[in-house]
Amino acid sequence: MSEYASDGAVEVPPLSGEGAVLAAVQRALADRPGVLPATRAMSHFGEHALGWVGIAAVGALADPGRRKRWMGVAVGAVGAHAASIAIKRVVRRRRPSHPDIVINVGTPSKLSFPSSHATSTTAATILLGRLTGLPLAAVIVPPMLLSRLVLGVHYPTDVLAGAAVGAASAAAVGLAEEKLGWA
Repeated sequence: MSEYASDGAVEVPPLSGEGAVLAAVQRALADRPGVLPATRAMSHFGEHALGWVGIAAVGALADPGRRKRWMGVAVGAVGAHAASIAIKRVVRRRRPSHPDIVINVGTPSKLSFPSSHATSTTAATILLGRLTGLPLAAVIVPPMLLSRLVLGVHYPTDVLAGAAVGAASAAAVGLAEEKLGWA
């Protein structure tokens, strides 16, 4: 099949696989009231793990008896973010780009795999959950992963891989805390 239509216009192949899933998520959710502002706010909070570092800093100041554990949350979030950036530079998967996918937020890079927001959010919420006893990862991670799809900046495997990298980062921090006697 030629990539040009008979009128000279460039033909765009229909979406399939993950691209089709991504477009379906956007069609189902992006136009609902409040969804785009909420997902954009989540995106800004999670950018470079800064929101999680802020929460960890407040916790460290407010709870000096567990200051080291609060700092472990920051280390886990930043470490997960750094790991995702390193993986992105090796894998070099481009962000979604198709007329049926709407990009609803700016990004600092054109690389997609894995999602840095998913990595830092998963690491931070697992560590915060261990610290507070609350099921934070179960409550916060799924909306963050879904937000990256609604915003059109990641494929489903990007966010799933990011969550896995974040869980591994949290596990590494947990092991370090145990060895250091902080847990």
